[in-house]
Amino acid sequence: MTVHPGRFAGRKAVVTGAAQGIGLEVARRLAAESADVVLVDRAATVREAAAGCGAAAVLADLETYEGAETAIAGALEKLDGRIDVLVNNVGGTILAKPYEHYAPDEIEAEIRRSLFTTLWTTRAVLPHLIARRSGTVVNVSSIATRGIHRIPYSAAKGGVNALTASLAMEAAPYGIRIVAAAAGGTDAPPRRVARGPAPRDEREREWYRRIVDQTVDSTLLKRYGTVAEQAAAICFLASDEASYITGTVLPVGGGDQG
Repeated sequence: MTVHPGRFAGRKAVVTGAAQGIGLEVARRLAAESADVVLVDRAATVREAAAGCGAAAVLADLETYEGAETAIAGALEKLDGRIDVLVNNVGGTILAKPYEHYAPDEIEAEIRRSLFTTLWTTRAVLPHLIARRSGTVVNVSSIATRGIHRIPYSAAKGGVNALTASLAMEAAPYGIRIVAAAAGGTDAPPRRVARGPAPRDEREREWYRRIVDQTVDSTLLKRYGTVAEQAAAICFLASDEASYITGTVLPVGGGDQG
C-alpha cells in the first residue's frame, strides 16, 4: 500500500461494509493518511477491525433506513459532529446463477444488499452535508453491470451508477461531490462472514466458474485486482486531488469498462 501521509489530515470519514475486504482496506488507508475514521458494519467483527486501524466502529444494518440513520448518527457522535467523506461500500453478490433460476425473494435480497444500502446511507448523511455545504460521497459500484450469472446484483450496481450521476447534479450547488469506483474482480482475504451460501453442487460451482472466467476474459490485464488497488482508487476519489471530479463512475477493472 502506497500511503500519502497527511492527505486526509483533519478530515472525518465513514466507511460502510468495513469489517473486511475492500471496505476494511479503504478504512486502513484513510486512517494511515491521517483521517479520523468510523467503520460501519452489521457484523460484530467490525469492532475488532476498527481497533486494528485505530478507528471507531458503529454496528448497524444498512439494509433498512432506520439502520442507516443509526449509522450516521453514531458516526457523527464519534466524529465530533462532522462527516467529510462517506464511502458506501456495502454490497456484493449473494448468489451466482443464471437469472431464470433466481426466486423472487432472492432478487429482492440482492437489491436490498447492493442498492438500498447505498440509497439509505446517502439519504441519511445528505442533510448534514448540505447544511455544511461540503463533503464527498464515494459509492463502490461494479463492472458487473456487464456480466453474467448475477443479474440482480448487476441491476443494483447499475442503480448505484445512476444515483451517482443524478445526485451529483443535485448536490453540486452545495459543494458536495458524488462519485463512484466500479470495482472489477478482486482477490481478497477469506471472508470472515460469508455473503451467501457456498455452491452446493457441481452445477452451482460451474455457474460460479463462468463468472470468474468471464470477469478475467473481459479485462485487458487478464487478472483479478487486489484490495489495495481498489482502495487506492476509492481514496483518490475521496481526496482533494479529485476536487474537480463529480458524477463520474471510475472503472477499476483492469481495462474492463463495465
